[in-house]
Amino acid sequence: MHGWLVMIGAILFAPATAMAASEEHGFSFFMALPGGKQYYYVYAALFVAALLAVISYLVVGRKKPDEMVIPEPRLTLRNFFELILGFLVDIGEDILGHHAKKYMPLLGTCFVFILFMNLMGLIPGLLPPTQKMNITVGLAVVIFLSTHIFGVMENGLPYFKHFLGPVWWLAPIMLPIEIISHLARPLSLSLRLMGNITGDHAVVGGFMALAFVGWAVPSVFMGLGLFVSFMQAFIFTVLSMIYISGAVAHAEEH
Repeated sequence: MHGWLVMIGAILFAPATAMAASEEHGFSFFMALPGGKQYYYVYAALFVAALLAVISYLVVGRKKPDEMVIPEPRLTLRNFFELILGFLVDIGEDILGHHAKKYMPLLGTCFVFILFMNLMGLIPGLLPPTQKMNITVGLAVVIFLSTHIFGVMENGLPYFKHFLGPVWWLAPIMLPIEIISHLARPLSLSLRLMGNITGDHAVVGGFMALAFVGWAVPSVFMGLGLFVSFMQAFIFTVLSMIYISGAVAHAEEH
């Protein structure tokens, strides 16, 4: 359930946070849909969400839990996503400790959703939704709200004590500093993801157009695009882990 909040929040938040209109560079098949020239990135994000829902059904379907214990003998969709989940769990246990698996539905969906949207920019005729500030802000706001919700769930209302500093007489100084630092997190997450994907898509698109130089140069930058797509999804997810870790750890400190 937590995982779907990432996709639903990003998609619903996008049209509600319409930024200043600007001329789009590039073409997406989703622009042919009604209102697509303005909201093609919403269609693209919906497509990725639907694709992940179908893949999830194909991977799990109506299988019983005991059937999922036995690994499949060859590389399949299930093995591929199990590799991703195992990788994220290992990273999460280093950051979140034994609480990691509790937050994997949110963090795992976050990683896969962002990764697939990033990869859309490498397919001719498509543009990555994550190059739009509307989408990245939606993602960052979901993580921002989830962080504090998890903090309250784990620690109760005393969670907010850490905003006031270690001693009461520092509260007038610490409170505004803490508020600004926490509000800067979604801004940082959204700007970093949007900026890197926009720049990467522009570079890859430019060199892919140089088909006359042969396949070598476009292939190198296609590989670079794959790497950037993965790394930006990874960085966004790891930073989210760090923020959640800081929120749920306050109970142990107090």
